[in-house]
Amino acid sequence: MTARPGTTAVTRAEYCVLACAEVWRGAGEVLASPMGTVPALGARLARLTFSPDLLLTDGEALLVGGEPEAGGTGAPEPVTEGWLPYRRHLALVATGRRHVMMGASQIDRYGNQNISCIGDWARPSRQLLGVRGAPVNTLNHPTSYWVPKHSPRTFVERVDMVCGVGYDRAAAAGPSATRYHRVPEVVSDLGVFDFETPDRTLRVRSLHPGVRLEDVRAATGFPLHVPDGDVPHTREPTVEELRLLREVVDPGGLRDREVPPCGP
Repeated sequence: MTARPGTTAVTRAEYCVLACAEVWRGAGEVLASPMGTVPALGARLARLTFSPDLLLTDGEALLVGGEPEAGGTGAPEPVTEGWLPYRRHLALVATGRRHVMMGASQIDRYGNQNISCIGDWARPSRQLLGVRGAPVNTLNHPTSYWVPKHSPRTFVERVDMVCGVGYDRAAAAGPSATRYHRVPEVVSDLGVFDFETPDRTLRVRSLHPGVRLEDVRAATGFPLHVPDGDVPHTREPTVEELRLLREVVDPGGLRDREVPPCGP
């Protein structure tokens, strides 16, 4: 059952949370590592609904259950379900038992991601996070991406430095790189994208309601693969999903800080 007409209009941020939650549909008992507010809310919503076996952490060294209020006060303490120090966390990474959703300062048509620097790496104009664990992530377990502001500055023809490995570079490196390499989805404030094309380039999977295809093309620095026929819209949340998101997962409205309200 989708949200009824009488329900308060679904916001763009709520479509983004739902789209991020869908990344973990059917994932089973794996560690969800969402980076960013909207992906974190999506992971919690997924666990409450269609992916109850997901493992979530407190961001430090505990596996947690329960649903403390996001960013609120007087919320119940999370339930500690297990101990996950850094060494054990890395073991999950190396054995493929994690699905991370990272950010991307730049991403290209093949899914190469940059979070390290802008400009020539020897003398960059902007220094960012650094490569971090992106190469290991992309070569060992599913790695999706969240981009809160879809623009040509982020979706670029060529990334300035490769951190997360895309499909073309994994293929060039051979079987040792491609064996476990998978970039399932890229979610932005405009839509959902994947690489389900013969040449493994970015494809429009769905547009969030109110977004036009020409808007996405104008905000992307390279040609997008578009499926034949009408491009579907990101699915509507069910009544229960919307209730959980608004009343349990994020009653404080943190989602609107990352994706400001706009007409769907």
